[in-house]
Amino acid sequence: MKVLVTGAAGFVGRHMIPYFTEKGHEVICVDRNEVPAHLDKKKIRYIRADTSQPGSWQKAVAEAGAVVNLAGKNIFSRWTEKYKQALYDSRIQTTRMLVDAIDDSSDPPVLCSTSAVGYYGDKGDGVVDEDSEPGDDFLARLCMDWENTALGAEKKGARVVLPRFALVMAEDGGMLASMLPAFKYFLGGPMGGGTQWMPWIHVRDLVRAMEFVIENSDMSGPVNFAAPNPVRNAEFSKILAKILSRPAFFRVPKFALKAALGELGETMLNSQRVVPARLQKAGFEFLFPELEAALTEELY
Repeated sequence: MKVLVTGAAGFVGRHMIPYFTEKGHEVICVDRNEVPAHLDKKKIRYIRADTSQPGSWQKAVAEAGAVVNLAGKNIFSRWTEKYKQALYDSRIQTTRMLVDAIDDSSDPPVLCSTSAVGYYGDKGDGVVDEDSEPGDDFLARLCMDWENTALGAEKKGARVVLPRFALVMAEDGGMLASMLPAFKYFLGGPMGGGTQWMPWIHVRDLVRAMEFVIENSDMSGPVNFAAPNPVRNAEFSKILAKILSRPAFFRVPKFALKAALGELGETMLNSQRVVPARLQKAGFEFLFPELEAALTEELY
């Protein structure tokens, strides 16, 4: 299948594109940055473009059997009002451009437009599946608008899948990469009270799940891309410290997180006991259902 990927030079794209090419898919990569060194130029077609703006890159959408929308400014930075607007615009605008590019007079591609488990907000200890209600904080509202924009492609006959990403376990990006320095220098530990639930997924399972939902024509709408066994933050810290042979007693208080990261610091303390109900019902099998095995695989 020919797959078009926006945000191709980003963290998840670095893992997804080589996986897709190894599985025999033709991949069209679209990103505003130069071709990353890790991508084999002989195996991909690379279009350099700002996907938040209309342009000739949109013509490539008609060639694809599937579109994976990964575009969006990095969440893991201090959330000023200006940065929050950039987070919003980078996601909504690209998604709008993709929907506009889908031709309703031909066979439309399946659109897999990513979202996040931030959709659910703070849910305490309750189990969260795809039918759970949205939250009411900034990230939840962003995810709702992001998903609603993507669902516009249904009016053009496209099947739309909304993968809601949990925290992606990979050494080279995301939340894990931001945590590693503190733990390696003996400064790691739980965030806040440590009782909040953390949904997570190993990056290899994430890219496999993306191929799974593309190929499974019965799947549409929101799909939680999360391992079946979320853990509390204190347990996450304990397991990570064990693997790194470090202590985990430096608790990070809420005020420190907020001082360093703004509103993101508060959002990181949300409790989300997310389960992948729809993936499991469809028969998807996780390579890494347990956190310790996932982190060991990634860090050693």
